[in-house]
Amino acid sequence: MTPAADPQGLTRVPVALAERSYDILIGSGLVRGAGATLAERFPGRAVAIVTDAHVGEIHGPALEASLSGAGIRHHRITVAPGEATKRFAVLEEVVDQILAHRLERGDIVLALGGGVVGDLAGFAAAIVRRGMGFVQMPTSLLAQVDSSVGGKTGINSRHGKNLIGAFYQPGLVLADTDVLDTLSTREFRAGYAEVAKYGLIDDPGFFAWLETNWRGVFQGGRDRVHAIATSCRAKAAVVARDETETGDRALLNLGHTFGHALEAATAYDGARLVHGEGVAIGMCQAFRFSAKLGLCAPMDAVRMANHLKAVGLPTELSEIPGGVGDVDRLMAAIGQDKKVARGKLTFILARGIGESFIARDVDPAAVREFLAEELARD
Repeated sequence: MTPAADPQGLTRVPVALAERSYDILIGSGLVRGAGATLAERFPGRAVAIVTDAHVGEIHGPALEASLSGAGIRHHRITVAPGEATKRFAVLEEVVDQILAHRLERGDIVLALGGGVVGDLAGFAAAIVRRGMGFVQMPTSLLAQVDSSVGGKTGINSRHGKNLIGAFYQPGLVLADTDVLDTLSTREFRAGYAEVAKYGLIDDPGFFAWLETNWRGVFQGGRDRVHAIATSCRAKAAVVARDETETGDRALLNLGHTFGHALEAATAYDGARLVHGEGVAIGMCQAFRFSAKLGLCAPMDAVRMANHLKAVGLPTELSEIPGGVGDVDRLMAAIGQDKKVARGKLTFILARGIGESFIARDVDPAAVREFLAEELARD
């Protein structure tokens, strides 16, 4: 099934959630056309734009000009860039500004930014006036293919990442492929890890396509749109089946249990490790752990790691500047993972490329032994 193209040349991927269904629109010019799109789909609504200082400087003027041109009242709320923004103090500031500018329950909180802004703004939309309208306008590849779709919102705690939040679906996602040209190579690569993830979960054909066409994804054009749309379609299908992650939506966390532990071990320092890099290493660890347990062929772990290496992503703990501490530190972080149930560890493991599965009640001793081996790798 191919995502539908609308008359404006955009690709539309629907997220089917009954009365809360919404569209993901993918293509060029969506920031410049946002005013007309919102006026048509959400007439009479005011907009609170939540963005970070970096993204707001680059894309804020075009978005605001578009909203003004459509006669939409709007206010920009700017936060600091980076993972440290996902905390209570910043959430309170965003909520206070939404209320101070008298936005009503029927108005819209619009997230203009990457995953951090989307998670923060979405959580604010979920709790202000017990639920406002919410639109995602993701500006990173990672956000376009993953965090902007599916309704996960939230902030971090000193106990771990994304432990405070809510499932709150947007009313629309506008994924403008033009904005990706402003990303650094490192940021784009980090997002690509999430694209590769969809092939590794359950679509070996897509992973093979990426092995052949990844350069086109980086360059832009049709290959980039295809990769984003395929990723969004895969996530939309999972979300439609399991919105609140009580079943197979957990598969979308392939690499994330290890990856989140690595982010915690680096104190969420983006100079050392960004989320997509943590996911890349984490997926490699998930496959190496699967191979160690005899679940998948060692060559599958080598093959997927070689592809991530080819695009320039890290695949080993030794590539993280400053290291990640010892086994105890990593095990403590893994113990705070959201998938832990009644103290038992859950991992997404693999029987092969495109054959991931949910492994419940994984033996902590086996994880500890594996991490000790990982730390010893050169």
